[in-house]
Amino acid sequence: MSKSLDQLYKNQSLVYKYVLYVVSLFFIVFFFPRGGQFKYEFQKGKQWQHENLRAPFDFSIKKSKTEIAAEEQRVINNHIDYYRYDVASRDQVYQKFKEQLPTFFSSKEPLKKISNAGKSILNELYEYGVVDNTNFKTSSDQIYLVKNNEAGKLNFKDLTRLQDVEHIIDSVLKKKKLLSLKKTFNKWFLNLVEPNVTFDKKISERALKEELSKISHTRGTVDEGDLIIAKGELVGSENFKILTSLKAEYQSELWTNKNQYFILFGYSVLVALVLMMLLLFLKKYRPWVFENNTKVTFIFFNILLMVFLTTMTVKYNDNYVFVVPLCILPLVIKTFFDARLGLFVHVLTVLILGFVVPNSFEYIFLQIIAGIITILTVSELYKRANLFISVAQITIIYVVGYLAFHMIHEGNLQNIVWVNLGLFLLSGMITLFVQPLIYIYEKVFGLVSDVSLLELSDTNSKLLKELSNKAPGTFHHSLQVANLAEAAANEIGANAMLVRVGALYHDIGKMLKPTYFTENQITNVNPHDELSPKDSAKIIIDHVISGIELARKNNLPDRVIDFIRSHHGTSLVYYFYKKQQELDPETTTEDFRYPGPIPFSKETAILMMADSVEAASKSLSNPTFLIIDQFVDKIISGQMAANQFINADITFKEIESLKKIFKQKLTNIYHLRVEYPE
Repeated sequence: MSKSLDQLYKNQSLVYKYVLYVVSLFFIVFFFPRGGQFKYEFQKGKQWQHENLRAPFDFSIKKSKTEIAAEEQRVINNHIDYYRYDVASRDQVYQKFKEQLPTFFSSKEPLKKISNAGKSILNELYEYGVVDNTNFKTSSDQIYLVKNNEAGKLNFKDLTRLQDVEHIIDSVLKKKKLLSLKKTFNKWFLNLVEPNVTFDKKISERALKEELSKISHTRGTVDEGDLIIAKGELVGSENFKILTSLKAEYQSELWTNKNQYFILFGYSVLVALVLMMLLLFLKKYRPWVFENNTKVTFIFFNILLMVFLTTMTVKYNDNYVFVVPLCILPLVIKTFFDARLGLFVHVLTVLILGFVVPNSFEYIFLQIIAGIITILTVSELYKRANLFISVAQITIIYVVGYLAFHMIHEGNLQNIVWVNLGLFLLSGMITLFVQPLIYIYEKVFGLVSDVSLLELSDTNSKLLKELSNKAPGTFHHSLQVANLAEAAANEIGANAMLVRVGALYHDIGKMLKPTYFTENQITNVNPHDELSPKDSAKIIIDHVISGIELARKNNLPDRVIDFIRSHHGTSLVYYFYKKQQELDPETTTEDFRYPGPIPFSKETAILMMADSVEAASKSLSNPTFLIIDQFVDKIISGQMAANQFINADITFKEIESLKKIFKQKLTNIYHLRVEYPE
């Protein structure tokens, strides 16, 4: 039991990756839609590449969402609203008329004739009802008028509007030969007449729902055994609709209690293969990422995030699938790692999403092309203009690709869904969110981006300011090394910003005992004269350990601490070793060697070379072109002979290029000129 636990403890990093692998596999398959996959691939406008296809069962031909939406819109446009005729309100007006008649006309006038005229006016006004035009909301020419619980259809112009009252009064009085009373009638009826027809929202909405529910979502059926499409036949508009209906029916039929476990198992196998390819790639080509559980977790988290966002979008409305900013994935991975890994992760994620999205071929094609453009165009993300330019290029690729597929399917550029172009633009705008997202990732996962490196390269930062005050010579040396290393990194395509930051901080451990390092000694007094060579070597070697502790205390990222840890590798403090040998010939190198590790990347190797070359160049009294040339060759050849670069991904050709840059820079530093003959 104890041996098993011990073995488990030793392999806990590998066990964690297995657990992460299984958990990621579970969640990805869990996010997948519940349904099988149609076994035939087809595209509108392309030839049917398979054998003759006959209907495996009876199924209905489903209308497209566009067709259903068009029918719904027609129903809405042709819908007739319901209005309610209020009999009680009309009767109140008639009652008021009787009560107010003696008030407006004296007994000397023919009241019976006036009363008949008034009733005629009211009868004409309230034949179909009076409506307040400000609340008259119907958009059709006709309405249903509900009177005494019976609905009748009539033209809305048959209703009386309040502004028509004076015209009706004038017309009736003219027939009754009572035009002399027009002014009195107008004044009277202006306050007497009230609207009694109102819009019935409840009945109108219920009627509209009933009409919409009658819309059929299918148009015809296909019987079992009917020929759907023959081999080599072009997938036209009608065939495409039938095939799409068969695909949807097939997938829903396939997902039964009997089959769902097989489908889940199939999904699991395919996703497991994709994730396995990712882990194998990391182990073989990015071992420094594979060995770091945090970085592996970060990559898997981003894949899961994109799968989750895409599947949720597809479930809500698959028309919005391109709104998901999938290009954020290669952007983020490239920012924290490298372009090759970013593209590889992006392609694998797109392959996984191919199971989820409709028109998977189009989706995979467009997303892979967009990912490649992202990798090729985005550089120096800390420069804001670069991100905007890259997002614009990604959006253009989406639009051009969409139009190209539209031409293939339709044979023209008509009927373009312009909303889709807006979705591509929206996706590009969301992609700009990558900047704050990178900041969040830095804090959560402890990673470092070029934006953070730019902040760390500020020489007015607290730590570098302290270094310049306590150890000005070391600070000046770090600046010179940073310039050398940055130029060298640019020459061979390494991360120049990372190298520069590493160079600025690589010697911060010297500020604890600055006078024990020659660059900070301003007098002829050397404190090493009072120490044994062993003690002196220990102080020199300890500046690496002190630097690491100081960096962690000031929350420097691990990528920067790696430069402090490895900038001397396992090299020898040669000066004090030779002094100790003079005292004791049996002296071993154990107490005079840096603890390491040796450089493990191009960037850390560049810093080791630049640091050694710059420091040793201070011993040159009368440098010439030849002396500098031989000097640089000697320093770097000695490091190579000591196997300091065997773990770094750097070639002999690149090392020769670095030597050339170092020689040029040292020549400029010492202002060497060609000697002209006298």
